[in-house]
Amino acid sequence: MTNFSLPNLTGRTAVVTGANSGIGIAATQALAAAGAHVVLAVRDLERGKAAASSVQGSAEVRRLDLADLSSVRAFAADWDGPLDLLINNAGVMAVPEAKTADGFEMQFGTNHLGHFALTNLLLPHLTDRVV
Repeated sequence: MTNFSLPNLTGRTAVVTGANSGIGIAATQALAAAGAHVVLAVRDLERGKAAASSVQGSAEVRRLDLADLSSVRAFAADWDGPLDLLINNAGVMAVPEAKTADGFEMQFGTNHLGHFALTNLLLPHLTDRVV
């Protein structure tokens, strides 16, 4: 494993989708440790709150279900102020055949359409990067 350090991110705000496990929680912890305020964008608020309790630094939890475009629109509509980093991390893989709330195939709807909509709706607030 390569050791790396992030620049000082004090005063910066980041959103990490799927931030309650895996790469998402690791990214959240690293960003918060570097001084960023991190918004954990998660489907399950209880799991998000549990994950946020492991973060040393500034973090908050907000509900976002990428498989439901009304949830994506609500998340974006509630955003106020600048957003420096948007990390589109959440995803599903090899799920049983299912549809999103909007009738799209679950994996495509969640992994692509949900993030596409989120990114486009947050563009007016973005000041730096989308990952």
